[in-house]
Amino acid sequence: MSINNSVNTTPKIDTSIDTLDRTFSIAPMLDWTDRHYRYFARLMSAKALLYTEMVTTGAILHGKGDYLAYNTEEHPLALQLGGSNPVDLAACTKLAAERGYDEVNLNVGCPSDRVQNGRFGACLMAEPELVAQCVDAMKQVTDIPITVKTRIGIDEQDSYQFLTDFIETVNAKGCTAFTIHARKAWLQGLSPKENREIPPLDYDRVYQLKRDYPQLNISINGGIKTLEEAKVHLAQLDGVMVGREAYQNPYILAQVDQQLCGIDNPIITREQVIEQMLPYIEAHLAKGGRLNHITRHIIGLFQGLPGSRGWRRHLSENAHKPNADINVVLKAAEFVDAQALAESQA
Repeated sequence: MSINNSVNTTPKIDTSIDTLDRTFSIAPMLDWTDRHYRYFARLMSAKALLYTEMVTTGAILHGKGDYLAYNTEEHPLALQLGGSNPVDLAACTKLAAERGYDEVNLNVGCPSDRVQNGRFGACLMAEPELVAQCVDAMKQVTDIPITVKTRIGIDEQDSYQFLTDFIETVNAKGCTAFTIHARKAWLQGLSPKENREIPPLDYDRVYQLKRDYPQLNISINGGIKTLEEAKVHLAQLDGVMVGREAYQNPYILAQVDQQLCGIDNPIITREQVIEQMLPYIEAHLAKGGRLNHITRHIIGLFQGLPGSRGWRRHLSENAHKPNADINVVLKAAEFVDAQALAESQA
């Protein structure tokens, strides 16, 4: 494959758009957004765009496992790739397209030392020309959208000009959709967890980016905890991406379609979510899987309700045991206060 290493020295904004709905998406979260969580999330929202955990090109091309496996029910589904080699990224993008993914997203936001040592993640903000080459190579092998998730800056390089230079350079090679984590990243001195909490949020900078580049699809990520907050962002942007809250308090997803996407469908109840998870759990167990592979993701379903502590405790203490089956889940549900469950269904 021939990779064009040249970068347009006078970037212009590509006004082409794709049709994938990014109104609401769930952030890629390492060790959290695996295919079991994504199946669970899809039960509550038909419209949310789901992302895989970040998968490195090396794992896909040289690993022993199938890192592209997913359930067909998960669509719309995006693969997030970690890497900086255009040829390898193109190869992985081609495989992802062949497997039916709806989007491939390049990670330019993760600040961990391990990721930096592999020369990908947030450190790539300092190399916009390389990111542009990567996007170009990925777009050459597929027609599905190629998108970028990035920060507003890194270290001392956190001016608005730095951000727009990055966006323009990458857009010049055809990327028209960006998800912006509205914090800069400190590449040294802060852990990944601290980088999600300590650098201050700057939502206004992301709003300004959309005003200056209205042709681009701009989604915002960082610190969003409620659908009411999401509505505030959507008044100025194309999409919101929610991370930890969608995992730790997953039932917020049950009203995404109705409140944010204009879909007039009945809201699924927590009890119905459990009922619909049971066949999936049984199928997983029948293939030799462990119950806690799945229950670790659903442990927050009753967050904030009386009895939720008993639900969490029973799952935590029993789901990992040999031969644990769906009865563990059914027993855990008995700890949830019947009145609270009834109110949650109202």
